[in-house]
Amino acid sequence: MGRWPAMGTLWAFAALAVPAQAQDIAQLEQPIDQAILDGPLLPDEVLRSSALTFPSILASFEREAAARSDQLAADGAFDLILEGEAYDRVTGTFSGGFASVGATQPIKPFGGEVYGSYRLSDGRFPIYENIYNTNELGEFKVGALFSLLRDRRIDKRRFALEDTRLATGQARLDVLLVQLNVQHEALKSYWRWVAAGREIRVYEQLLEIAQARMIGLTRQVRAGATPQIAITENEQNIIRRKTLLAQAQRNFAVASTSLSYYLRDRTGQLISPTREQLPDDETIDALPDVDALLTADANALVEERPELQELAIAIQRATNKIELRRNDLRPKLDFNVELSRDFGGIGDGGSTFDSTDTVVGVQFTVPLQRREARGRLQRAEAELREKELKRRQIADQIEVEIGNIVTNLTAALELSGLAREEVQQANAMVNAERKRFDLGAGDFFLVNLREESAADAQIRSIRAELTGRLAAASYSAATMDLDKLGLD
Repeated sequence: MGRWPAMGTLWAFAALAVPAQAQDIAQLEQPIDQAILDGPLLPDEVLRSSALTFPSILASFEREAAARSDQLAADGAFDLILEGEAYDRVTGTFSGGFASVGATQPIKPFGGEVYGSYRLSDGRFPIYENIYNTNELGEFKVGALFSLLRDRRIDKRRFALEDTRLATGQARLDVLLVQLNVQHEALKSYWRWVAAGREIRVYEQLLEIAQARMIGLTRQVRAGATPQIAITENEQNIIRRKTLLAQAQRNFAVASTSLSYYLRDRTGQLISPTREQLPDDETIDALPDVDALLTADANALVEERPELQELAIAIQRATNKIELRRNDLRPKLDFNVELSRDFGGIGDGGSTFDSTDTVVGVQFTVPLQRREARGRLQRAEAELREKELKRRQIADQIEVEIGNIVTNLTAALELSGLAREEVQQANAMVNAERKRFDLGAGDFFLVNLREESAADAQIRSIRAELTGRLAAASYSAATMDLDKLGLD
């Protein structure tokens, strides 16, 4: 049975995942909890925390360990087997007794086995136990058994050995797939938390402006320069802006709770981030440039995805199963060769045992109807066709997914740029309207309207940037950018 070829870069990632994770877990002795709690919370700290402590990632490593254990168990089919036997007559007409010890070693070529044994007898045996006689120093025997038709290329032992090896490869790929999904969701949760915190700042500033204006309006009303209705209108603005702030605070609390699902201490306990840990605007980098993404070879990216690599292994496993089922249809023809020799003086069995014996033989078995074997073969072939169709579907789905991500990311960058321009224009309108109002030529209603329009523009800018961050995170996951996902 042919060996499954190397799988390139992805196999290297998957093979290195286990030792790298073990090293990182060992590094948990470092004060990771303190690093999370001190200073602004950055995405690298969230990604490191989730990579090392998230339960589904740890569970995937356990599944990989279980698969390796199955591989070890399959190797056990080729373990050396040692067996012994002895008996002696205590009473009776005959005094014969004997002891024997032997070893059998299954081998992979031709589904065969080699064996050797040593026997030693003493005393007289009845004619029907004459085979137990040996010379005085015993008998040595070696032999081998080979399959010439059925089980020649593949049998249950070799199939299990190859199947568990491939299953271990699937488990390694599953580890990588789980890591990609978890880190993707952790990164998205982080940016939603940052955006929710920035929205709170916008609404707080909007409320502070209305509250500060109340002091000036109260002074002007007392002086008779402004009608009482201006205070009432500003109170309405304060209540509305408090409502917006309360909604933003609720959204931030939800985002903090969602982020704590991925932000954990070394024992796996959730850590809920606070507003004090929000990074400032200078710390938040600009959205990534997508020029390189737009020119990337989508087909190459698709072929490297772990879902497709896992299905490729599944197809290989199904192909091996078909070969095993076809093997069941073949007749069985076994060839056996055996060499034995007695040593020492002639024993009670006589001179007929004082010789070197070479024995060869064949055993032939053929199933006639073979309905069970044909049914299993047809099922295995159907399973293979199903996996091939599924792989085609997943490949098309991933290609569409990557195309949509690039489209969304490009659009997000454009919308983010427009949103920033809108913020600048809205702020300019606010400043102009405030000057007109201070000079007595403006309208209080228009001032409030301009301020809230400017705040809305800032919120749209924040959400446009969030959309870009989420699209960038999705692209990093889709293209397996392990560095950006904290898995390098």
